[in-house]
Amino acid sequence: MMACYFITYLIGFALTLVLVPAVIKLARKYQWVDVPNARSVHVQPIARLGGIAIFVSFLVAIACAFTLRHSAGKSLPEPWTQTLALLFASTIVFLVGLYDDLKDARVLHKLLAQFAGAALLTLVGARVTHITVQDLFSIDLGWMSYPVTFLWIIGVTNAINLLDGLDGLAGGVSAIACAAFAVLAIIQGNTVIALLMFGLFGSLTGFLFFNSHPASIFMGDCGSLFLGFTIAGASVLTATRTHALVGVGFPILVLGVPIFDTIFSMLRRFLERRGLTSPDKGHFHHRLLQRGFTQQQVACVAYAITIVTSCLGMLMLTTTGYESVLLFVICLGLLMLVFRLVGTIRLTKTLHGIRDRSTLSRTQRIERKAFEEAQLHFKNAKGFDEWWCCMCIAAAAMDFASISLEIPARDGNRRMLQWNSDRYIKPEADLSTLHMNVPINDRRKEGNASFKVEIPIRESLEAVGRRIALFARLADEHGLASI
Repeated sequence: MMACYFITYLIGFALTLVLVPAVIKLARKYQWVDVPNARSVHVQPIARLGGIAIFVSFLVAIACAFTLRHSAGKSLPEPWTQTLALLFASTIVFLVGLYDDLKDARVLHKLLAQFAGAALLTLVGARVTHITVQDLFSIDLGWMSYPVTFLWIIGVTNAINLLDGLDGLAGGVSAIACAAFAVLAIIQGNTVIALLMFGLFGSLTGFLFFNSHPASIFMGDCGSLFLGFTIAGASVLTATRTHALVGVGFPILVLGVPIFDTIFSMLRRFLERRGLTSPDKGHFHHRLLQRGFTQQQVACVAYAITIVTSCLGMLMLTTTGYESVLLFVICLGLLMLVFRLVGTIRLTKTLHGIRDRSTLSRTQRIERKAFEEAQLHFKNAKGFDEWWCCMCIAAAAMDFASISLEIPARDGNRRMLQWNSDRYIKPEADLSTLHMNVPINDRRKEGNASFKVEIPIRESLEAVGRRIALFARLADEHGLASI
């Protein structure tokens, strides 16, 4: 059997060496290149679509391996349903990634493809149903096994995709992960997954000859999404073979670098109030580059961490009870320490960010409530005096210092209306104020009158701007013309 594994690896390796130069030539001819931007590390256009070579080499290697076993009269003991489902689902993800590389697909479309692939795997029984820690305890996930498996597959897929930001980084880490899962599958007697992982391992090591720094080709989304989904699916299929902690803990440790990098990136974006999929330069590899590491050194650091965590994960196979839990916790602690030293995560800064985000959410809820209550007042206003009273109530609720409005009276003179907050009769010496004009539709003539508003700056200009925006919306929706 070991000979079959070795042949599968060699086919994937050799075929990738042949296909990648052809893909590079094709990509350059049709300008399928990655042009540098503000987020990029490379400084000149690099051919992409290397994932095509990885995908084709992998499929050919697997087909040859299965053919060899069949011709030798050896059947595959594992059920074919889950294997075929994984191959079919990963093909869908690859095709969507290829479309993204060529035509720039929307994020939603890529997520839908991953969701559909994960759904297919769970429907054929590829899901984690129990988490058992030897003789200590067992957790039956029940219906939660579906969302947990979905979250794992989609999370790992995108974690590998986000890791693909440096020459050889995603490819090397994925290759080590494939080797680790192949070893685990052999120990479990899971022949099919072992063959899949050896085929992918061979394809990746061949690809790294062209993708290591200085890279002549990138794998593109078709490669990174395909890799992430296939590895995630394979890890679920190995986890279903055992209810021990190693079934769930081992994949987390092997894929610790991309998983933790993704979690911390999403947390950072959330606290900075940016889109969770927005690009930035705060990833694990970006931080190391900022500290003076070269691209080769960054890749080697990631490889070393993955190898160490994979080996420690293997030790979990030889431990029982509290020892497994302790080893798993230690490994997670080491990963956290590495990311802390790199600067990807700062505990104090994170806690402050969580506090500020909580304060902001609470303030926005208060402002929104004040706005909605002001809207009710305006709907009940019957005349000009009641309308002006509603404007004063809204200004008080939004913590304005004063508002004034000059309008033409019926006798042709100008009428000045003024409201001042009792709270700011004696202004604080260190309190700044912002003065603005807010246009409002005039009921007696074409054109606009204007509110003159004064707002104390107690927090940030952004907070002041939110209150002004809400007040302006009230003036726009319930102006003088509405009376």
